[in-house]
Amino acid sequence: MGPDFSELIADELATPVDPRINAFAAAIAARYPKAAQAVMFYGSCLRSERLEGEMLDFYLIVSDYREAYGDSWMVRANELIPPNVFPAEYQGLVAKFAVLSAHDFYRLNRPEADTVSVWARFAQPARLVWTAGQDVTARTIEAVAGATPTLLRAAIADHGAGDVEVADLWHRGFQLTYNAELRAERKSRAQSVVAFDPERYRAFTSAALDKTGFEAVLRGGTINIAGGQDDAMAAERARWPKLRRRGKWMTLARLAKASGTYAGGIDYLAWKINRHAGTQITIRPWQRKWPLLGALTLLPRLLLKGAVR
Repeated sequence: MGPDFSELIADELATPVDPRINAFAAAIAARYPKAAQAVMFYGSCLRSERLEGEMLDFYLIVSDYREAYGDSWMVRANELIPPNVFPAEYQGLVAKFAVLSAHDFYRLNRPEADTVSVWARFAQPARLVWTAGQDVTARTIEAVAGATPTLLRAAIADHGAGDVEVADLWHRGFQLTYNAELRAERKSRAQSVVAFDPERYRAFTSAALDKTGFEAVLRGGTINIAGGQDDAMAAERARWPKLRRRGKWMTLARLAKASGTYAGGIDYLAWKINRHAGTQITIRPWQRKWPLLGALTLLPRLLLKGAVR
């Protein structure tokens, strides 16, 4: 019998990180004393363990948007165009953190989500680096546990019946999500994410495969996807044109919203494109003065670089 999937998630989330990450997470939570429930650390800096000179990535999970922001336009913004994203600095480190309610974090890690961005990220490794208590920890594990089966379900339906290597299935799943957002990374990013820790992805496949809703069996490094599931697979595939359209429009909406929540966001966007797409974008003074208009001028770079996450 394979490992219990919830235990696998719990162990990964509890893996220790550099203590500065925990301290940074606590500082972020302290900004929202009435609402903060959990802080998640994820992304390229988690994989590389490089902190200095990098942009760290956090998710802050809050109990309720009104408790987090009070009487502010940001309540409705976080409800309609999740998440809100803010910059942070702590003891020489810099980060951005996204804010989601516990309800939205659970919902957006499931197949019913109307965007892919949350479950695509949390099908990858993450750490729970600050929590308000054991009950919150348990709910966070439950929420994250929806991400991997959601990604594998999409990838299985896209592949169809037959044999597929574990790594190839994950590549397919990540590429589906990358194509559903306007992002700057190269198309090889899906392969590099999985190649960083292939044993992790094999273990997660073994534990989550029976939660996808499809009949598939893992033997060694190969997954056999049973035939006779054409209707269910077609239904899953039919969701993706809408997910892709919505994902790209949501990217534009988040850029617009960030002009009101993220000082210096135009510089971060340029840094992100340069880092992952090999460009040499330099932000001009007028783009900083009018960051929304400036961000829109960078969108062709996102489109030309493959529209991946």
